Amino acid sequence: MSSVLYDTPGPKAKVRNWIYSGIFVVLFGLVMWWALSLMGEKGQLDADKWSPFVTDSQVWTTYLLPGLLETLKAGALSMLIALPFGALLGIGRLSDHAWMRGPVGAWVEFFRAIPVLMLMLFGSALMAPRFLDVPSDTRPFWAVVTGLVLYNSAVIAEIVRAGVLSLPHGQSDAAKAIGMRKGQTMVHVLIPQAVTAMLPALVSQLVVILKDTAIGGALLGFAELLATNRQISANYSNTIPTLVVIALIYIAVNFALTSSASLLEGRLRKSKKSTGAVVGVNDVNDMATGANSGGG
Repeated sequence: MSSVLYDTPGPKAKVRNWIYSGIFVVLFGLVMWWALSLMGEKGQLDADKWSPFVTDSQVWTTYLLPGLLETLKAGALSMLIALPFGALLGIGRLSDHAWMRGPVGAWVEFFRAIPVLMLMLFGSALMAPRFLDVPSDTRPFWAVVTGLVLYNSAVIAEIVRAGVLSLPHGQSDAAKAIGMRKGQTMVHVLIPQAVTAMLPALVSQLVVILKDTAIGGALLGFAELLATNRQISANYSNTIPTLVVIALIYIAVNFALTSSASLLEGRLRKSKKSTGAVVGVNDVNDMATGANSGGG
């Protein structure tokens, strides 16, 4: 038995896979042992380095939780703006009219090609007092949101376009046969079915948005979660343990996000609004490099 992606391994291939898996586990264990040994030599495993996270509530109430709140605020606002904006851009790239498809395509390709850090720096410079009346204490927050929205809306536009184009052509043909216009076909037929195909790639991009808030903390002074490492390390002299705890918080938050999206995806796939197609990151990249004409 085989699938579309690969042939089912035979007895010898299964043995090789088990051997490769065993080698990987051993190598991973050795790397972890080496890392823990190195941390132990440097005193990073001492109880006094880790105890503040259990015994001192100020570590959480003064640093970690406020930083996490700022990360969630910036990430959530960026998602709320980038998702509908990116969807509109993606639909615009699918337009039959060149006067709309061309400028939208140029916008998407331009902002997708620029590093998100440059867009954040642009947002910070734009919000200087001589341009926009934004208080200095909130300027890093809005600069981060601006950069994340501009970059990720362009990526989401390509995800939307890939999701719609992944649907069978019969969907559009059937809508035309009953007299539906292009806009009606897009809103009532294609987009609802494409949502399940786009969902894995969209969730991956939402995780990227949440993690990229750390760029603003590193270079723009945004008081997000990772930036609290500097204050905690300065007060407790425990840089490595602090980074480990922050990493675990990121993992927990992103796991909750992906788990919620997986539940939603499962429900959507059980409904009648799914074709079984899935859009991945490679599909979006292939479309961007090989199908920039934006037809549809």
